[in-house]
Amino acid sequence: MNHSIFRLTLPILFGYLPLGMTFGILFVGQLDYAWWIAPLMGLIIYAGAGQILAIGLLAAHAGLLEVFVAMAVLNARHLFYGLSLLGQFQGAGWRKPYLIFGLTDETYSLLTSRERSGSREEEQRTDFLITLYNQVYWLIGCATGAWLGSALTFDSTGMEFALIALFIVLAIEQYKALGEQKPLWMGALCAGAGILLLPAAHQLIGAIALVTGALLLEYLQARTPTAPEEYRHG
Repeated sequence: MNHSIFRLTLPILFGYLPLGMTFGILFVGQLDYAWWIAPLMGLIIYAGAGQILAIGLLAAHAGLLEVFVAMAVLNARHLFYGLSLLGQFQGAGWRKPYLIFGLTDETYSLLTSRERSGSREEEQRTDFLITLYNQVYWLIGCATGAWLGSALTFDSTGMEFALIALFIVLAIEQYKALGEQKPLWMGALCAGAGILLLPAAHQLIGAIALVTGALLLEYLQARTPTAPEEYRHG
């Protein structure tokens, strides 16, 4: 194990273990499947909120097509920020498919906020290990929760707050790395607008679309060449 990368991913570890356990407990509690299918789902699908959503749909006897569409809509947010890493993943060779598959909100936060130095090959190796470690944490949580849920009965109320706490920690780390408040305020305002203007089922996607549009406009404005001083004053 690479100890420096392990220390870097500790916030993800402390978030993914309880959240994965919550998923595992809910999985065996609401679905009539063997406990080991829960970590198998985390291995193949690897979508925390999507997996929890799938439990509710499957428990309500929804069809596989309905589950697929719902998870696709929920995880469509990855399209908005995944494109920004294509240059970072360029030339990654055999690592690239897994880097794309294993990209989660938390992994994205680490990949974009950590200090980068050295060769592209070494940086991509580090990105690969960060992505791999994070999925391993998720799998351990899923397996542990499913096994405990099949063997014991206990109240898991409140465990889902681990995801919210994890996002708060990652937002603070992003602020420390970037040193700018504007993205945080833009995200907060767009989230508020989504809550006020959209139904609950579309608030997440709507807020992401709003903040993506706002950031794109700011980027285009920053790239617009400014006229030379003599032309501005005639």
